[in-house]
Amino acid sequence: MQLRLVTIDEGSKDPTSNSVRIMNQSRGLPMRLLGFFLLFLAIGVGFSIINMFKIRYLGTNIVQGIQSCFREADSLKDWIEPPSTYMHTLDDGELFWRASFVPQIKEYPFKRSRKIAFMFLTRGPLPLSPLWEKFFRGNEGYYSIYVHTMPSYRANFSTTSVFYQKQVPSQVVEWGMMSMCDAERRLLANALLDISNEWFVLLSEACIPLQNFKIIYRYIARSRFSFMGAFDEPGPYGRGRYDENMLPEVSIDQWRKGSQWFEANRQLAIDIIKDLKYYPKFEQFCKPACYVDEHYFPTMLTIQSPHLLANRTLTYVDWSRGGAHPATFGKNDITADFFRKIQQDHTCVYNNQPTSVCYLFARKFAPNALDLLLRNSTQFFGY
Repeated sequence: MQLRLVTIDEGSKDPTSNSVRIMNQSRGLPMRLLGFFLLFLAIGVGFSIINMFKIRYLGTNIVQGIQSCFREADSLKDWIEPPSTYMHTLDDGELFWRASFVPQIKEYPFKRSRKIAFMFLTRGPLPLSPLWEKFFRGNEGYYSIYVHTMPSYRANFSTTSVFYQKQVPSQVVEWGMMSMCDAERRLLANALLDISNEWFVLLSEACIPLQNFKIIYRYIARSRFSFMGAFDEPGPYGRGRYDENMLPEVSIDQWRKGSQWFEANRQLAIDIIKDLKYYPKFEQFCKPACYVDEHYFPTMLTIQSPHLLANRTLTYVDWSRGGAHPATFGKNDITADFFRKIQQDHTCVYNNQPTSVCYLFARKFAPNALDLLLRNSTQFFGY
């Protein structure tokens, strides 16, 4: 009671007015709490509306990103599945970095069908694609296809074609320049993203397969070596292209020349795309008429992994007519005798044993040769 009197005396001389003030304060407290609640509710509703707007009008990337995080943590399949689409926004540096990932445990914890990656380096169309379609038919699961064209070119293959949506992000390529090797590395890097790709074959739009798929697959899969030409050629077109500025990374004794068209296993493919040591030298000091695509990979791999190279190519090319470009074969060249000479009149070494089966592919074939090639493919090539 004494405490009540003191409070009244200090706060107000009128006891009635003080009681009213206390009642008003007790009513104001719930009103303030209600105001705070309504404010938080309004903020929450606002954020919900904004997120709904983003998802509706800006796409479903946010949701997909969240879902992908959970999927990646869910199963091994999400780590080993090849990309669902070849088109991506990675630049070359990002692509090469991603493609250079190597498992440190050699045995795979899943069933893996080893595939051959067929990489087509083209200007645009693939005029011989019907022949390749026939070659690939019935061998699904044992091959992958990658096509590098000029950036402006858009292929128009049907949805049933093996070439449908097989273009990779590309850049302009100039003959004899480092951009040619860049395109080849770009093809390799995109193919390396599929962990099932074990072997990598570089082809042009003018190439054809000389054997059926099973023979080619068996030949490549059973080889202990990769097929890249790498030889020491004296004279103006070999050592004559060497620049002393290549030292100390490359000496003239290490300088090699080889065909642009190669087959490499997965280990060598990774070595090619991860290289930072030799690339700057070749980019700066191997310019026309050095023709860097004939020297960069053969020289680098001879220095790093000579024991893995067969020192020959699997692609037949005819340079007998002279000039800067090989012979082009048209419809008048398409005969049984022509292909018999390519397939049988050569000797080479396969797994350290002599053989007459030296070439699995050939170039350059003109578009007008397609009809005869298709009509006689069973007789000439077995497919």
